[in-house]
Amino acid sequence: MTIQSMTGFARQEGVCGTLRWSWEVRSVNGKGLDCRIRLPVGYDRLEPMVREALKNGFQRGNIQATLTLTREGQAVQAVINQEALDAIVRMIESLGDRIEAAPPRWDGLLNIRGVLELKEPDLDSETLAAEQGAILEGLNLAISDLRAARLAEGGKIAAYVEAKVTEIHSLAVRVDEDPSRTQAAIGKRLAEQVSLLLNSGAELDMNRIHQEAAMLASKADLREEIDRLYAHVEACRRLLEETGPVGRKLDFLAQEFNREANTICSKSNAASVTAIGLELKVIIDQFREQIQNLE
Repeated sequence: MTIQSMTGFARQEGVCGTLRWSWEVRSVNGKGLDCRIRLPVGYDRLEPMVREALKNGFQRGNIQATLTLTREGQAVQAVINQEALDAIVRMIESLGDRIEAAPPRWDGLLNIRGVLELKEPDLDSETLAAEQGAILEGLNLAISDLRAARLAEGGKIAAYVEAKVTEIHSLAVRVDEDPSRTQAAIGKRLAEQVSLLLNSGAELDMNRIHQEAAMLASKADLREEIDRLYAHVEACRRLLEETGPVGRKLDFLAQEFNREANTICSKSNAASVTAIGLELKVIIDQFREQIQNLE
């Protein structure tokens, strides 16, 4: 089986020159594909490439990719934005005649956003290209690891789902073979009901009684529901052998399973069939709960 779960986690890290990078990529359930990317300041240029790589790797799930960078051996430079600082000083001087306040301290001025910037040393284009290549290669490795994790989890879920499908099939067979569904049993129950009406002493229209008896016999027949259950079971088994995303298709079949189980319970005229129908609903709920995790 090559069915993916939508939950998983992967981490990759490495070094390129003085740059140490690490990727964390995690995935949880989602109706579609939602990619959330967190990049360090100054590396926004990578976002389109990261998003494209994630879209190529997955079709469903809420995926978060986080890049962390540290640079070794080179000091970070503190750079003052002189224009911003001059503008702030002029504003303080202009307010000095109107507002009585203590003179500003340098630490306060430097804490104003945009005045002091921490900047990494300028790097040549070849170094930048090599670092970018290493970072994206690391992302691809993380995506491969996440796919492997989702496939491993998907295999476990698919095995569980297949077991539930087998249980659904077995319950459908039990309904099909229940003694209460034989024509003799249905005829006996109808005859007993008609006899009670005839013995009640009320004036009855025999033609109407025959019509009602025929309608009751038709409603009591579960052949169509059982056949549809069999068909849905086969459809599920085929989907579990596919290689692409099948979660939504299986969810649709879960709804169809539930519809047939409800109909069996409502049409049942025997306690044994009703009990099987209720058991069927429990298994279908377990089936549906697990397929919500599949891509």
